[in-house]
Amino acid sequence: MRYFVAESEESMVSSIGSDKATILPYNEIREATSNFSRSLIIGQGSYGLVYLGKIRGTIELIGYVAGGESLFLVYEFAQNGALSNHLHNPALRGHKPLPWTTRVQIALDAAKGLEYIHEHTKPYYVHRDVKPSNILLDSNFHAKIADFGLVKLLEQSPDAGGAAASRIVATFGYLAPEYVRDGHVTAKIDVYSFGVVLMELLTGQPALSKDANPENEELSEHRSVVQYMLSALNDSQESFDELAKCIDLNLTSYNKDSLYEMALLSKDCVDDNWKRRPDMSRVVLRLSRILSSSREWEEL
Repeated sequence: MRYFVAESEESMVSSIGSDKATILPYNEIREATSNFSRSLIIGQGSYGLVYLGKIRGTIELIGYVAGGESLFLVYEFAQNGALSNHLHNPALRGHKPLPWTTRVQIALDAAKGLEYIHEHTKPYYVHRDVKPSNILLDSNFHAKIADFGLVKLLEQSPDAGGAAASRIVATFGYLAPEYVRDGHVTAKIDVYSFGVVLMELLTGQPALSKDANPENEELSEHRSVVQYMLSALNDSQESFDELAKCIDLNLTSYNKDSLYEMALLSKDCVDDNWKRRPDMSRVVLRLSRILSSSREWEEL
């Protein structure tokens, strides 16, 4: 018996690789979720409600089912949930802080997922909602990009001029400036969002947090993790002293050089000029090197 997630959708299914998906009987999904019991709802994505269900057998591929007025997508259950639960006040959710090398591995896994949809599919895809709550972790803390409800299909390369979005859809704190300004969609808007995620992995802080004013709540201001990190970073190693003040207090041990390299990568990813941001293949290469050096440090 294996754990899967069935995600309900009221509109037409449109998912990457759906031509290879397994078509499942409607009754099997209804039985697996106890007739879609509210007690088995574990979240809600842009597609719709997310249920935890038990399906007999050893189904390996993503499946879908059409039945009644709804359509359903089936995913293998990610035992460790969303990355956000392990970064933002993890103790409150019963989690231990993520160690340094695990954070780098998660970043690399997610980067490879984005690289795949940007460069190895046709048509090409832009996710448009990259954030820690859409990065799911399996039992070994390997990461997978999830929730393709806002995905944008491009007939040409995602970086070849891009396309204009009819409306701005994404999560505040992760929006690339050109996307906010004119709806310009290229793969580089995912790169920007991914840079914000890297900063969250480094700081343990959400993309936007509120600096409270105890004397007047209305004067409290929202602080961006991007502004927070960029104020501490410059192109010299001497800036590490300032950077160290931003690092997640739960991260008690880390490789200084690797952390600094990941911070610089995050800075490159959130460059205001989308043309200067690295593509995801370059991000994967840099993170692979960071992971390698981190593992060498871990073995010392």
